[in-house]
Amino acid sequence: MLSILNYAHKLVQQLVGPGDTVVDATAGNGGDTLFLARLVGHEGTVHAFDIQQQAITATKQRLAQEQPDYSHVRLHLCSHAELESHVPEAAQRRIGAVMFNLGYLPGGDHQAVTTPSATIPALQAAAASLRKGGILTIVLYTGHQGGEDEAAAVRAWAEQLPQKQFQVLEYRFMNQRNHPPYLIAVEKLKLD
Repeated sequence: MLSILNYAHKLVQQLVGPGDTVVDATAGNGGDTLFLARLVGHEGTVHAFDIQQQAITATKQRLAQEQPDYSHVRLHLCSHAELESHVPEAAQRRIGAVMFNLGYLPGGDHQAVTTPSATIPALQAAAASLRKGGILTIVLYTGHQGGEDEAAAVRAWAEQLPQKQFQVLEYRFMNQRNHPPYLIAVEKLKLD
């Protein structure tokens, strides 16, 4: 079976290709940013967001090492809740994928965590910005303080999405201990 992160990548890979505009809503250490940069190529654009300078620096370093020409990647030192104000208007409603990894920066300050007050508006903006056939992936980490509450808020948000416009999937390993992460994926349907 695929890990949670690999499964998120597989879902995105099925719906996104060269030339697309995509978003890494939580840049972290740059794993998803690098994946997206390779997927969309230089014809596409990646917007990566994080509130911590440490994350932006780590992402920039990872790109420099593994994707030397990353001129198609835009790094934004701000909350993912500000997605709409940093993605050009021409790209809005045309985004192929938005990826979230909620929780805290691995190796960083465990007190700096994502919260429902920023995450839910960011998810709403992300869902509205998707093109038809676009995808939103949300990896939920629940082992930190507030993680369960944020996951519950995200699940409630995803469950209320209109069935005629979106399909929502949950992917998790049920027998793992110590708060294993799980994935919620949202696809915007191609129906007119």
